[in-house]
Amino acid sequence: VQLQASGGGLVQAGGSLRVSCAASGRTFSGYYLGWFRQTEEKEREFVAAISASGEPKHYSDSVTGRFTISRDNAENTMYLQMNSLKPEDTAIYYCAAKKTQGYYNFPERYDYWGHGTLVTVSS
Repeated sequence: VQLQASGGGLVQAGGSLRVSCAASGRTFSGYYLGWFRQTEEKEREFVAAISASGEPKHYSDSVTGRFTISRDNAENTMYLQMNSLKPEDTAIYYCAAKKTQGYYNFPERYDYWGHGTLVTVSS
């Protein structure tokens, strides 16, 4: 499955942004999906994950209550709605997919990755 993230951009602190991840090649309805982010200073870190059915969802402590992950299996698309953005949310955001459950916050457990989309939050 090929993944393509999009929707990044520049937003002021406190603002909102939604990034998307479109899949092609084969349907991703059976895949566990995740969002990760990375900066030059930090290794790739877990942001959010969603099961094949849409529940359960998991979030990192730093984004809980501000970000919402969702998926539309009919459209082969996953979303990350980001609200109350902070400058520390600035990063390249990557989407990923895997067939197996568990270890959703470990990037090395994911089989497929898309090119990232840059999110910049200005103070």
